[in-house]
Amino acid sequence: MDKFTTLTGIAAPMPLVNIDTDMIIPKQFLKTIKRSGLGANLFDEMRFDRQGNEIADFVLNKDAYREAEILVAGDNFGCGSSREHAPWAIKDFGIRCVVAPSFADIFYNNCFKNGILPIALPQEQVDVLMKDAEKGSNARMTIDLDAQTVTSSDGEVFSFELDSFKKHCLMHGLDDIGLTMEKAPAIDTFETAAAQARPWV
Repeated sequence: MDKFTTLTGIAAPMPLVNIDTDMIIPKQFLKTIKRSGLGANLFDEMRFDRQGNEIADFVLNKDAYREAEILVAGDNFGCGSSREHAPWAIKDFGIRCVVAPSFADIFYNNCFKNGILPIALPQEQVDVLMKDAEKGSNARMTIDLDAQTVTSSDGEVFSFELDSFKKHCLMHGLDDIGLTMEKAPAIDTFETAAAQARPWV
């Protein structure tokens, strides 16, 4: 998993509340178990019409936001079913951070397992960042995970809270497998001792 330390990038404004996981990645794209390739279908029903043509006024189809790495969204982001394909699609598109007033719990936790930083801020602070994101590609936000701050293009700084363990995992690029591999020497020692103590196993 990629490490997350600091990120300076374009932020796309999506002022919708209750963006659920079916909106993020519709059910017809859940057949794969690969984490790559899903970015092409991120927000598919909002990005494309029934003929597969781009819907021009959708934010991620606008030239200013095609390279967005940050998403500023409304309350209760990631609600609905617990599909892990949702953060897979977001990450594959190139978005590394989502800022919103609140997140659905399962989606929130899945983000950390996939190298995405979900930041929960008070509504009034999200409103400021939403307006900043609406400036387009010339307005770049900076996310500093170590300092736990979001800095707008105007230099306004907002601090966010984060569980120290989740922060450690993101900063060191550790998913569940990575965390297990950190214990590899201890696991090897245990397996060796177990094999000597119970050679018949």
